[in-house]
Amino acid sequence: MKKISTSLILLAATLIASTAHADCSKLPSFTDLQDALKKSVKASGGPSNGGLDLNMWASVVDRDGTVCAITFTGKDRGDQWPGSRVISAQKANTANAFSLPGLALSTANLYSAVQPGASLFGLQESNPVDVSVAYNGNSTNNGTKRDRMVGKKIGGVNVFGGGLALYTQKGELVGAIGVSGDTSCADHNVAWRTRAALGFDKVPGGVSADKNDGIIYDISGSTSRGGFGHPTCGGKEQAVAQEIKAGK
Repeated sequence: MKKISTSLILLAATLIASTAHADCSKLPSFTDLQDALKKSVKASGGPSNGGLDLNMWASVVDRDGTVCAITFTGKDRGDQWPGSRVISAQKANTANAFSLPGLALSTANLYSAVQPGASLFGLQESNPVDVSVAYNGNSTNNGTKRDRMVGKKIGGVNVFGGGLALYTQKGELVGAIGVSGDTSCADHNVAWRTRAALGFDKVPGGVSADKNDGIIYDISGSTSRGGFGHPTCGGKEQAVAQEIKAGK
């Protein structure tokens, strides 16, 4: 009996420790995120992203990396790649973790910088996903207001397109959004559209030629001219990015 009680106490302590205090008041609500995402994805009635035009996942985290909302565009959680649920949250965590009040870095901006021999090599191993947050609980709630990741810190570092920091119209950095479910180039385009639709796109500065966190297609061979480039993905994603001013 004593052994059971001790186990229960340890379990309760673990659950309390994994639950963070979320500051979601300045961020988009679940409904706002869902509406903006669906309007940004062709499969749910929006424009083409230039990639495979599949259904998508999106996550939002606060400035401390706590998940505030996660949703999808399909009719059911299985209508988009199941693995993209955690990837979307990982992208949001990354964009938040490596953006500053005066400098935004998208996950797309990190691709070249983390390759072997580059300036940030090893970064992708620095903040692993908390698998207990990602996978514990009832999977039928995935992508709903009761998703098991909501209110917890997911962690993770992702180094391809789809994660963007969120800045209010006053320029305050309040968290980030992550999108996943298509090619990484298309994910960036959808994240860009969704952020703009939500009104959190007052980006103060960045490493792109436009001084923002747009995707940079400047890789020749295996080398990025500016050090923050992202490879193309084989579709029309680059043309869409130029059209919506999400990169060049």
